[in-house]
Amino acid sequence: MAFIDTIKEKARQDKQAIVLPETRDKRTLIAAAQVLKEGTAEIIMVGKEEKIMDGANWLDVDLTGIKVVDPDIDPKLDEYVDVLYELRKHKGMTKEKAREILTTDWLTYGVMMVKQKDADGMVAGACHSTADTLRPALQILKTAPGTDLVSGFFIVDVPNCEYGANGTFLFADCGLNQDPNASELASIADSSAKSFRTLVGEKPIIAMLSHSTKGSAKHPLVDKVVEATAIAKERYPQLDIDGELQADAAIVPEIAKSKAKGSEVAGKANVLIFPNLDCGNIGYKLVQRLGKAEAYGPMLQGIARPVNDLSRGCSAEDIAGVIALTAVQAQLV
Repeated sequence: MAFIDTIKEKARQDKQAIVLPETRDKRTLIAAAQVLKEGTAEIIMVGKEEKIMDGANWLDVDLTGIKVVDPDIDPKLDEYVDVLYELRKHKGMTKEKAREILTTDWLTYGVMMVKQKDADGMVAGACHSTADTLRPALQILKTAPGTDLVSGFFIVDVPNCEYGANGTFLFADCGLNQDPNASELASIADSSAKSFRTLVGEKPIIAMLSHSTKGSAKHPLVDKVVEATAIAKERYPQLDIDGELQADAAIVPEIAKSKAKGSEVAGKANVLIFPNLDCGNIGYKLVQRLGKAEAYGPMLQGIARPVNDLSRGCSAEDIAGVIALTAVQAQLV
């Protein structure tokens, strides 16, 4: 069974309510219809019901069974205004401004629904930047207890691949932190291990990636990864983690034997921690496009309740997959 099919089966077992605020995007409408057909989540859409249904009719998709929330007439609006005001008044928020934001920015409305437990999670980003998608989540939901840093990851499922967990990997950070320092990289590794175990259900084996393997190159960029590995080993002794490792040494057993003798991680890694956002973003897109892999994300880890971003180049199928992944995350909150 493909990775995403396993996730969808988990999602069906304890159905969660996922809010979709980008209801003017046709891919979102198509994905919502697919999710309803597959039974992986309850769907809440933010917007004008007449326009949503007109769009569904034009696309010839069936949205029977969705719940539509129109912020202008939602009985919960006043409650959300009060909550947003209290959360942000130290930043100059007024009740008037809170009402204006909630009735014009549907992403913020969706996050508030998650905050108030009127939805279990949110998926957006098909037609918004990562910054616009994540800003209200970080401002309203905050970080989860015991988490130092919110970070982004992709689940990458490579067809006909003998590496990783039967071709399934977690790549981080590919969507949020541009140039994490050594301590932050260690935190990303810990969060990624938890996400991998939750979503993939296998033991995380973590490689801290670099252009160097075990001292083969000298540079401050290498030093950062070496330090991050040392911090992670001290701070999270339960992790199976090693670095610095080049990507081939991390995942290919034959190369690991020559480049990283004695490493318990080299040649076996299924969680790949990239040294910065450039590497992570470029890496996942190359694997997705050239390796014909399925890439789900960028998903968030370390936030109090599930909110996940999408690549603006995503397909409706990608959105349906991230909705299922979000639902599985929500089952554990």
